[in-house]
Amino acid sequence: MTRTPLSSLDVAFLCLSRETSPMQMGAVLIFAPERPVDPARLTALLASRAEKIPQLRRKIRAGLFPPGSAEWVRDPDFAALKHIHEHRLSTLYDPDPLPEFAARWIAEPLDPRRPLWELTVVTGLPDGGFAVLLKLHHALTDGAGAYAVAVGLLDGIAARPLAPAVPRPRTPLSTMRDTLETAGIASSVVRAARPPWTPLSAPATAGRSLGFSRLCAADLRQIRRAHGGTTNDVVLAVLSGALRDWLVNRGVRPDGRSLRALIPVSVRGRAAEQVGGNKLSGYLCDLPVGVDDPVRRLAVVKAAMARNKAAGPARGAGAFPLLADRMPTVLHRLGTRTAGLAAPLLFDLVVTTVPVPPARLELDGAPLTQVYPFVPLAPRQAVGIAIAPYRDSVHIGLQANAEAVGDLGSLRDAVAKSAAELLLAS
Repeated sequence: MTRTPLSSLDVAFLCLSRETSPMQMGAVLIFAPERPVDPARLTALLASRAEKIPQLRRKIRAGLFPPGSAEWVRDPDFAALKHIHEHRLSTLYDPDPLPEFAARWIAEPLDPRRPLWELTVVTGLPDGGFAVLLKLHHALTDGAGAYAVAVGLLDGIAARPLAPAVPRPRTPLSTMRDTLETAGIASSVVRAARPPWTPLSAPATAGRSLGFSRLCAADLRQIRRAHGGTTNDVVLAVLSGALRDWLVNRGVRPDGRSLRALIPVSVRGRAAEQVGGNKLSGYLCDLPVGVDDPVRRLAVVKAAMARNKAAGPARGAGAFPLLADRMPTVLHRLGTRTAGLAAPLLFDLVVTTVPVPPARLELDGAPLTQVYPFVPLAPRQAVGIAIAPYRDSVHIGLQANAEAVGDLGSLRDAVAKSAAELLLAS
């Protein structure tokens, strides 16, 4: 039986998972078919493709050595159809029931005794459309790897096989360099800790709510031409304005304040483009929700991200995923619960971007029209945001703690309003 060890970072994500904070990523992919949808046909098609993706056939087993380790092993009882479900929406009581259903679906933890993924085919969308909901545990892969799995389920694209991790050769010089780098990250993490801001703190509860928002890529390009920066800078500035407006609507005055976002950064090299495992670092970026002027907000975001990029993904407090990957797995087993509760001391929310190719994607001949990714919520955090640029739009998936955020629709609407304000100023 082939065995592949989980990295320390993968084990950390496994240990962080609780019923109230399942560490699983999700995505809602919406398709516009030209013919009536046959759910059974779609389910069979997805199952046949999932059977060919090796990492979907594996489950986790505790390792014997080193202490606290775990390994991926092939599930001898694997059948892809056990992981794929069907659901038909009803608009009888809700004109837009997909976000509500998807929120219940994403909140349900995956079974750790089985391969850590699930698909649901959802029919009953307006104009005969259908959606595919994909859920993957973060221990299985990061956002870039999740994209590779997803496209392996679509027409004409084969998933890349999982390449075994090849450890770097250890030399005295590389060991010393890693030790100094680790010490620098640890020192930065300690210095960066600060009390969490109450509006984005939340009790540990299992309920989730989801919001879908979509921005016009042409509008974002116009803003870039007028004010500079990258598309990601513009989106972060838009989100800063939306969070400011949302906080004001909740009776919170954010003037002079900022929200610190953890922005995951992939550190996959060309030789490590396999879809398995987590290859992550991160930046910490203060979103200027205390700034009223939209152009000034963009300037602040641009400057902050320029500093992050100049330092690189292996420095600063945002690089703590690298630190976690260098810790013995037994420490994650013993201390991850405490580390998870400490996450709000470093950042208020996660804002991540998932790569999606610009080419037209299809499933059973139906074009993919919208794709909304969702990032897991860190313990005691209220909101997480994931971004997916695809063709002529930038899709934004909002996930919130349902008990702490009963007005996620207000934040969703504020995203479009913030983008319009920045466009008007361009």
